[in-house]
Amino acid sequence: MTQKVPMTVTGAARLRAELQELKTVARPRIIAAIAEARAHGDLKENAEYHAAREQQSFTEGRIAEIESKLARAQIIDVTTLPPSDRVIFGATVLLREVESEEERRYQIVGEDESDLREGKISLKSPIARALIGKSTDDVVDVQTPGGTKTYEIVAVQYL
Repeated sequence: MTQKVPMTVTGAARLRAELQELKTVARPRIIAAIAEARAHGDLKENAEYHAAREQQSFTEGRIAEIESKLARAQIIDVTTLPPSDRVIFGATVLLREVESEEERRYQIVGEDESDLREGKISLKSPIARALIGKSTDDVVDVQTPGGTKTYEIVAVQYL
């Protein structure tokens, strides 16, 4: 049995949009480029043909990868869950670092969705693993490359 991979509604929508773009825009453009390069004759020394074929290979591989991810996705919409102060997949957590009192907001998302600039951290990251199952006002220690950091959970939201 294939293991389900948790994914947020937003993450699944992004993958579907990328898949649609690849199938309806990129794939036809590459096919046209291959046809045009073939029309130029000798394929052995035709750089445009080889570049287009390489791009086609990459695009088809990405299409297969996205389709596989979506097939295995367990899409979780936290906005449909009853509000709670417990940290779960998809929750947005406001943390305060105990030492510096600096506050940070993170949403716990699937591996493919993580983007630290957007405040989205992977479910498998050390900080997310430390937070899952905890509640507002809990204090957690997180092993970071710079040493152990202690955070207090200020708020948990299901946005």
